[in-house]
Amino acid sequence: MPIAADARQMQQDLARFRHDLHREPEIGLQLPRTQEKVLKALEGLPYEITLGKETTSVTAVLRGGAYDGGASAGASGGAPRPGTAPAVLPPAVLLRADMDGLPVQEKTGVDYTSTVDGAMHACGHDLHTSMLTGAATLLAERRHRLAGDVVLMFQPGEEGCDGASYMIREGVLDAPGRRVDAAYGMHVFSSLEPHGTFCTKPGVMLSASDGLVVTVLGAGGHGSAPHSAKDPVTAAAEMVTALQVMVTRQFNMFDPVVLSVGVLHAGTKRNVIPETARIEATIRTFSEENRQRMMDTVPRLLKGIAAAHGLEVDVDYQQEYPLTITDEDETHTAEKVITGLFGDSRLSRWATPLSGSEDFSRVLAEVPGTFVGLSAVPQDADHATSPFNHSPYATFDDAVLADGAALYAELAISRLEALAGARVPAPVPGL
Repeated sequence: MPIAADARQMQQDLARFRHDLHREPEIGLQLPRTQEKVLKALEGLPYEITLGKETTSVTAVLRGGAYDGGASAGASGGAPRPGTAPAVLPPAVLLRADMDGLPVQEKTGVDYTSTVDGAMHACGHDLHTSMLTGAATLLAERRHRLAGDVVLMFQPGEEGCDGASYMIREGVLDAPGRRVDAAYGMHVFSSLEPHGTFCTKPGVMLSASDGLVVTVLGAGGHGSAPHSAKDPVTAAAEMVTALQVMVTRQFNMFDPVVLSVGVLHAGTKRNVIPETARIEATIRTFSEENRQRMMDTVPRLLKGIAAAHGLEVDVDYQQEYPLTITDEDETHTAEKVITGLFGDSRLSRWATPLSGSEDFSRVLAEVPGTFVGLSAVPQDADHATSPFNHSPYATFDDAVLADGAALYAELAISRLEALAGARVPAPVPGL
């Protein structure tokens, strides 16, 4: 049966599994109940399972049965017949899904709403995990066709905890016994594109993300006599405005920078000048050059403003996720697989990057790969106005689960075939 049709036979099971995850979201690096559900979904399948030491990650390796690297492979797991050995190690491909939720109170009203107060799968990671468990079954059923090994990367802590770094340190990229050759990730969206659209972009696909925490240090006093105090509030207000002006006046508009202040806090009563004021902002950049420039420019600007007011300032510039840069060849590979499975109408190639950020960027910095978006906008909703990811009203349609599982599986199968064909040594002339 074609892989997409086989995946559709699993649709109801995938939806049930996704609803189970959605009802019980977990946040951060420790997701014990989610890990348990994933392990149960993999139970009975021929995967080599490794659990994370620092996190509740799951790494699952499937040994392919169709690669011998010039030797004759056996029937089980691709092992060579006695007395033979592969002339070249088999290729390996990694597929990643993140598993964590967000500290958001759900307001969607769906009948499988989160039962955990203050937590929600508002970014669709429950779909990613469900699709990858579906792909696990599809791949296991086609093990004899796999011209190499597949690594499934079930990752906690994508939402601000850098879970990918933990898994890389613990060896996920080398889980088959050598470095994987290619890596693929997928992410659903609750708006942006029409339902069922797959989105790609070679090169910079997602921005880098950094955090800014600023504490303006003044001297408190009575609100009626600001001259006898050192007011951090007015300086902080000037800093917020100056940061926006700096972006528009010192950075090229065609290489954009996004700086948004999310926290501005000072004081306890209206007639008391506080000791300190606090600013917290997120910074998104689309080139490594601008990322480095911001790290230099922002502290210089804020310290200058503080000095002009006779104040001190503590600037904590926190590097978070790097640019998500997809490999051009791997992106073209993914596009061919998408159109081959679902037709040209289901593919949208983005002209510009998205200003979201991802720790899958850590994986793509180590091995060639790509990241694919998938619109899970409800079929009866307007994708232009639907609540976006991270909203308490963000709703993701189960109907995309089977297609996502099929894409994960077919990416691995087809890429391993191409890699294995390139690896098998050519015959020596005259022998």
